[in-house]
Amino acid sequence: MKVLMTGGGTGGHVNPAIAIADCIAENEPGSEIAFVGTARGIENKLLAGSPYPLYHVEIRGLKRSLSLSNLKTAYYVLRAPGKAKRLLRDFQPELVVGTGGYVCWPVLKAAQDMGIPTALHESNAVPGVAVRMLEKRADRIFLNFEEAAEYLKYPQKAMHTGNPLRGGFSAIDRAQARRKLDPAGKYALRILSFGGSMGAERVNDMVLTLMRDYVAGNKKIYHLHACGAIERDLCSAQYADMGLSRCENTALEEYIYDMPEQMAAADLVICRAGAMTLSELAMQNKACLLIPSPNVTGNHQLKNAQALERAGAAAVFEEKDFAADPDRFVRTAAELLTDGGRRQAMEKAIGNFCVPDAKKRIYKELRRLADQSTASRAQKKK
Repeated sequence: MKVLMTGGGTGGHVNPAIAIADCIAENEPGSEIAFVGTARGIENKLLAGSPYPLYHVEIRGLKRSLSLSNLKTAYYVLRAPGKAKRLLRDFQPELVVGTGGYVCWPVLKAAQDMGIPTALHESNAVPGVAVRMLEKRADRIFLNFEEAAEYLKYPQKAMHTGNPLRGGFSAIDRAQARRKLDPAGKYALRILSFGGSMGAERVNDMVLTLMRDYVAGNKKIYHLHACGAIERDLCSAQYADMGLSRCENTALEEYIYDMPEQMAAADLVICRAGAMTLSELAMQNKACLLIPSPNVTGNHQLKNAQALERAGAAAVFEEKDFAADPDRFVRTAAELLTDGGRRQAMEKAIGNFCVPDAKKRIYKELRRLADQSTASRAQKKK
């Protein structure tokens, strides 16, 4: 199969694309797969060292206020589809697959104009701008959240597949992880918390407060927190000032490199509500306390979190509520830690959001679309 993947801006857009590409390559080793992103996007880092070539198309999102940046964006919007068409003519893919981000629009629009089959993957509970702009002419729309179909104008094109995950999160269970991380069985409960690879100041404040006011006094609980690169110095100083550096049952790291194992071992995970993170939590059946980021387009993290909360699969605490009553966050976490029955119910409920064979489902449908396209072209030649 010859496939062009496009998606960028965040790991939540790029990682599903890589997972899909890996599945295609695994099932069809002779496949040619390339990616299209922007020159400054995280896709450059995530695809470094991969077997997939990465091409660039310059595109930006509009800012809400009037600015020179918007004039530049308008310029890129006019030029990007033309450059994308040149890429498509050179690469000649059978299919083009988009997983979100501004770069999807010019690439998939160009493919649609050229009669190349296109597919979209939407990770969030409410479809983003790229999907809404492209859905009319797309051949298939893969959804992580089944309820996202309610927001589509063409729901008949939708297929619930779940979120394709890269390897690791299904390779180890809780018992195995606990034996490795705590071989002496010193801790009865484990908390894992993080606010993203760069960090989030408000999440760090909330988690350090929990560590100081609750975890430090409960020696059978172990709490590992990743503060992020940008917040490392400030958070480390706060951690020391609170006396937490003297606590054996708390730990502060910049980044968690063994995330599958740490998540598998956890009894409670405190984190943001990005679609990829939620899919990882669902894969490992984790009780979670979600702190949605308020700084994302369309407030989609809150909508993701609320979808899980309605199903009894997560507890949700918004940033804005912490300043008014920081004790409530501590109480919420403490209640989850002391109520094993509620955690078990949450673990079962979040598991319903997991589609273990998401990658395979998507691959099979892409294979079908490619076969249909080949048959259609052969018919036209007759």
